[in-house]
Amino acid sequence: MANIQFKIIESTRSAAQSVRAHRFRSFLTTLGIIIGVASVISVVSVLQGFSLYISSQFDGIGTNVINVERYTPPKNRLQGKWSRLTYLDYLKIKEYVPGVSHVTPSVQVWGSQGGVTYRDQSVPTQVFGSASSYQSLNAVYCEDGRFINQSDDDSRRRVAVIGSSVVSELEIPGNPVGQHIQILGEWFKIICVAETRGELFGFDQDDFVLIPFTTAKSILGDRSWRTNVTISMSVDDVNQLTQVKRYITSVLRRAHGIKDGDPNDFQINSADQMLETFGSIIGGTTLVLGGIVGISLLVGGIGIMNIMLVSVTERTREIGIQKALGATKFDILLQFLIEAVFLCLLGGLAGLILGFAGGSIISSIANLPPASVPIWAIALSFGFSALIGLIFGIIPAAKASNLDPIDALRYE
Repeated sequence: MANIQFKIIESTRSAAQSVRAHRFRSFLTTLGIIIGVASVISVVSVLQGFSLYISSQFDGIGTNVINVERYTPPKNRLQGKWSRLTYLDYLKIKEYVPGVSHVTPSVQVWGSQGGVTYRDQSVPTQVFGSASSYQSLNAVYCEDGRFINQSDDDSRRRVAVIGSSVVSELEIPGNPVGQHIQILGEWFKIICVAETRGELFGFDQDDFVLIPFTTAKSILGDRSWRTNVTISMSVDDVNQLTQVKRYITSVLRRAHGIKDGDPNDFQINSADQMLETFGSIIGGTTLVLGGIVGISLLVGGIGIMNIMLVSVTERTREIGIQKALGATKFDILLQFLIEAVFLCLLGGLAGLILGFAGGSIISSIANLPPASVPIWAIALSFGFSALIGLIFGIIPAAKASNLDPIDALRYE
């Protein structure tokens, strides 16, 4: 055992000396491995960084939150019929669905696309009405001021929570809290500037204005009964999530008069479901791109095999001398195998460093979340590099070990 360890150490030292003596050739030999590993790590680091960012965005929401939205089957869309959820649907869910709390309606104030106005400055933004429970369901907190409360909703107060992007676009000087903006000709007092949350899938999460739900209904007037409502809630026991979805489905199908066999005109989404879907997309994309880019590793392996075969030819006399001095076939085989693996691992290390640097540059240029290299990607890169060295180094190593010592010594 000690003898084998000594041979491995000596073979590794010999491989390091060979790489040092032929630096440029060693670089060209490992170039394919470097490019392959760097490409894989770049792709994986960008995707994993994006995945971690998405996961952090969902952390504050919680896996027990359910959102019910309208859904129009393709057949109805072709007929010009569009589904909607109403305030009555919200009341039915609140009354008849057990095991839920913080049932919250949200309604889009469609007329706001014309602009939210501050003094002489007007900008288009997303304005919607919701209840005070919206804060706990969606993890929206105030950087300054207070959030909408039940009293605001009961009294239909003209108050608003605004995102930081709206503050910037309206060029509101000083502290926005306490100042007034205009929506659909109505004056609203700013009571909260929400904490900055950044972009998600290219959507600015800070470009919004939130007003009390009853206030939104009052300024919409008769349109409020025809406006689509989104309904959110939290499930008291996350283990009952599936059962709660069944209750909601039953209540809404009965309320909408949907016959057996007909598709739902609504859809029920949960945070964990969306996160799981996103995770599967990221995993599939990583696998496909990693497989495509991994082809360059095979090309690099073939390059290493070719160079090692040339190296065997160049060192034929050296091999003959080693055998004449008592080196066995196994000693020669081990020496050339370790040299091939050493080269591949060296290329893998260089590729790992370049790949992370490349991923960071791509994330920075494309304005994506910071790149992140998971431990499994590092282990896979080194493991695959070593495997390439073993696979493509075995033929040159076998050729070297099988050389006849007499013929090898005579070789010119």
